[in-house]
Amino acid sequence: MEILGSFLELGKIILAPIIEYYNHYRGADEHLKNLKRKRDDLECKKSDIELEMRTELVPGKKPKREVKSWLQKVETINEEIPKIEQEAIRGKYLSRMHFGRVACEKILEVTELIDQSCGFGDCLVIGPPVRNGDELPTRALVGESTAKRTLEKIWEHLLDEDFRIIGVYGMGGIGKTTVMKEINNCLLKERDEFNCVIWVTVSKAFNVIKLQNDIACHLNLENELSKFKDETTRAGTLYAELKKRKRYVLILDDMWKAFPLEIVGIPEPTSANGCKLVLTTRDVNVCNGMNCVNIKMELLSIKESWDLFLKTVGCDVSNIPKDVVEGVVKECAHLPLAIITVAGSLKNVVDISEWRNTLNELKTPVKGLEHVDVVFQKLQLSYKRLNDKKLQRRLLFCALYPEDYEIYRDNLIVHLIDEGVIKSMSKRQAMLDKGHTMLNKLENACLLEGGSHDEFIEKQYFVKMHDLIRDMALQIAGPKFMVSEDVPDEEEWGKDVERVSLLSNRESEFPYISPKCPKLSTLLLQGYATIPNSFFVHLHGLKVLHVFGGRIKSLPNSISDLENLTSLRIYRCFDLKRVPSLAKLTALRSLDLLESATKEIPHGLEKLINLRYLSLRAYNQEMPPGILPKLSQLQVLKLNCGSNSLTVNGEEIVRLKKLDFFKGKFCGLNDFNTYLESLEGGPSHYVYCARKTKPASELGETVKLLPKDVQALAIFGGQNLRFFYKCMKSVCIRECEEIEDVFSYSFTFPLQCLEIVQLVKLDKLLLFVLGVLLNLANLEQITVFRCLQLEEIIARPKASDEVDEEEAKEIVEIFPRLRRLTLVISPELNTICSSSNVILCDSLDSIEIEECPKLKRLPLSLHRINGQLSSPPSSLQIKIEKERWELLEWDNHDMKMVLEPCCEFLF
Repeated sequence: MEILGSFLELGKIILAPIIEYYNHYRGADEHLKNLKRKRDDLECKKSDIELEMRTELVPGKKPKREVKSWLQKVETINEEIPKIEQEAIRGKYLSRMHFGRVACEKILEVTELIDQSCGFGDCLVIGPPVRNGDELPTRALVGESTAKRTLEKIWEHLLDEDFRIIGVYGMGGIGKTTVMKEINNCLLKERDEFNCVIWVTVSKAFNVIKLQNDIACHLNLENELSKFKDETTRAGTLYAELKKRKRYVLILDDMWKAFPLEIVGIPEPTSANGCKLVLTTRDVNVCNGMNCVNIKMELLSIKESWDLFLKTVGCDVSNIPKDVVEGVVKECAHLPLAIITVAGSLKNVVDISEWRNTLNELKTPVKGLEHVDVVFQKLQLSYKRLNDKKLQRRLLFCALYPEDYEIYRDNLIVHLIDEGVIKSMSKRQAMLDKGHTMLNKLENACLLEGGSHDEFIEKQYFVKMHDLIRDMALQIAGPKFMVSEDVPDEEEWGKDVERVSLLSNRESEFPYISPKCPKLSTLLLQGYATIPNSFFVHLHGLKVLHVFGGRIKSLPNSISDLENLTSLRIYRCFDLKRVPSLAKLTALRSLDLLESATKEIPHGLEKLINLRYLSLRAYNQEMPPGILPKLSQLQVLKLNCGSNSLTVNGEEIVRLKKLDFFKGKFCGLNDFNTYLESLEGGPSHYVYCARKTKPASELGETVKLLPKDVQALAIFGGQNLRFFYKCMKSVCIRECEEIEDVFSYSFTFPLQCLEIVQLVKLDKLLLFVLGVLLNLANLEQITVFRCLQLEEIIARPKASDEVDEEEAKEIVEIFPRLRRLTLVISPELNTICSSSNVILCDSLDSIEIEECPKLKRLPLSLHRINGQLSSPPSSLQIKIEKERWELLEWDNHDMKMVLEPCCEFLF
């Protein structure tokens, strides 16, 4: 029996495949028919999904990855099935058996794809996350009762279903914006009440297009909206997107004019959509025009005014007679802005005479001010207290820029050098330092507000004028200033006007006018595609001409006759290809054409012997011999750098003895070395660009070592990095293909002065070495961008393998002054440093980690106070993908909890 059983089992094993093959052979036709039916079912499902996906693919959204993968698989199997059918028609017995089996397998694949399509959920696409809003920086509320009482009233109205549009009004400088910023931040924390908050600053020059753009920016709709120029079409697009949103709060700050919501595209707030609109304005008529429920912002009480004044003045006033201090506070009329401004002007002043003089000046009325006379009288005191005509002129110049305009400090300083407010000095840097010092004084006096933007390489600092102070400045300037977005009619150009600002936010046509303004010395233009030749015919006194933006393609020939012109600057005019002859403009001290599309060297450049500042864009040529030596007064020379850009002769650059800043491209390495050899006590900032043509060894040339007092160095495309010196403060290394590590040979000395390290597109960079980085005690900024092979930023040197276990376990705090850490697109990066190294958060302001999928550990540390982790710096902001944050490993899990509120998650 056992033998028989064995034979039966053997028979089953032998017969099983035969039976399977027979079934495939016999059922091949039926299998193919089933496969066709399944394919048709799959094709119907595919058509339905594609139709649904086209409906959902609104701008800013894209198909889910699983959906894209599914569609690709369907395409593949749709290509395979006809081939199986064709082969089956031509097949014989054995191949018939094969196709029967293949058909069965494909039926299973198709069935699986149909089943997968049922698991996509309700939505086939994904889009960028909806912004809940932005937390806004704000100072503590002024007034424990008045300001907070207003805030609480606004909050109650927001939560009350009966109020949909809320208007907050009050005089300029009373604190409306401060209170609304606090409301904005509170709304972001109360997610149960509203889904998102949209903050837009409207300002005096109301513009539908700008307001639409500002709102669209918060909705990730700016690209879609930019396709349309017609206001009505744009309003419809914006309306459709806002209508999808539910329970949002739209805050329109600083409105000066009522408008119908529909012309912008803002849906009417209703109980059905759960939306609210809050606006701030100085004019209650704006609130009435918008059908608001009105909330008035009250002045501070006597006690609140007193407390705010003492807090701002920042010194002990016990030696100042009380009646004098109280009199100063009283003259500020309970207005927060006036109190802050006047107290700022008395900051740390202990001389009783100055206090008495201040009180007397406050009591002296200022003539000629209308509408907000009381406020202007108080604000003008700070202007008068500057006691420096140049500082006062600088403040007035800021009023030439539009309301709420962020004026970059460097650009403003250059403007004031051109105006002569900052006197010419032998060193350009000394002039810039003077400019920054003056700006700091204006900020410290609360006449300007400072700020910054985080750019990729470094922060960009700007100043802004409070709109009330700007109004005051324009009142002081009177008819000498003309500021407008539109070009006034010719008869409106007064004979006494000295400075004109026509900075339009939209592209406009310039009228054919020829104003006669013999005193006009400064002209700022923006947003014009053409400027008629007639415009400059009678403006022979013009000294400063700055043209911003717009699609202007050429400057009029009449500019050639402006013989008193000392500054001609072109900013962001990337369509401007033609500049008329400059031969007669021998008074020019500043010429800036770098941000234009010019390709040729301007005619008459060799005549401009008084130039101190020259910035040019030209291509496919060498600077004609003999021009540069004639420009012997040059302190700054900036030329565009590129593969076909203008080149210069090293010997001619050497002859420019006053040159303080040079950016440009030499004809060859010999010219570069000639320049370097001449630099004793010369520039301390260098950019070294090595083109990827032939190696220096093949050319028989080598790069000389830079002077040892170099402070800043940027290397583009080089291979030899023997440029580092102890006094260096900034190093940027970019697109150097052969570099595998940085600073490895500088182990022999500490780079104690180094503050900034930027590494960009170093494809072979593998790591830093710990021993080197521990020498960087003053390092403030590390930027690593697109270093594709970098695995570890800080590694122990190979020699450290021999250290004992106790030393290896010792926790080492690195980069005690680090402010900014940026790690972007480094796909192999798995760790910043070993577990024995930590970065204290004490000085950190910014951490940005993006597209580093293998990063496992963020080595941050906080001090402990009574056993508890201290709070991170209030300024700390961490930008990182949410998924990456959740996957990070922490030495202490409490650290993650403490730092998470600082995160701005990137999705």
